[in-house]
Amino acid sequence: MESFIDELKNRKYFFDKGICFECTNCGSCCTGEPGIIYVNEEEISVIAEFVDVQREIFVQRCLYPFQDSYSIQESADGRCIFYENGCAIYPVRPMQCRTFPFWFQNMRSEQSFEEVTLRCPGIGKGPLYSKETILECIGQSYHLYQIIIKEIMGKT
Repeated sequence: MESFIDELKNRKYFFDKGICFECTNCGSCCTGEPGIIYVNEEEISVIAEFVDVQREIFVQRCLYPFQDSYSIQESADGRCIFYENGCAIYPVRPMQCRTFPFWFQNMRSEQSFEEVTLRCPGIGKGPLYSKETILECIGQSYHLYQIIIKEIMGKT
C-alpha cells in the first residue's frame, strides 16, 4: 500500500493546493440512502467503551456482520443509529467517517468531488487539508473502498 500512495504523491490533482473542510454535523453523510459503516475490531472496542456498553452487547445490538468484521446498524430510513442531531460517537467515529469526504471514490475525479460538494456543506469551510493529508486519508480508507466494492459487485 505504501508504494501505491507514494506513486500518487507525484501526480497532479485538482486538489494540489488543498481543500478546506470542516464537519458541520449536518448529518448529510450519516443519513439518507442506506449504506455500509464499516468498523474494525479496534474501533468496535473503542466505541463500545465510549458509549459505556459491554463489547459483546454492543456488537449484538448495534452492529451486523459484514465481510471480515461488522457494519454499524442504520434505522429504516438509512440514518446511522448514532446520528441524532449530531454524531453521538464523533470523538471515536470509525475511520470511514473520519476520512470523509476524502475517500478514493470521491477524490478520483473533480466531477466525483463536485457531486460530494453538493451534498456536504462542510466542504470549502474550515481548515485547509493539504494534498499530502488528503492522500493520507485516501490511503487510510482505501481498503474500506475495496471491501465495499467487493460487496456491491457480489464478490466474496
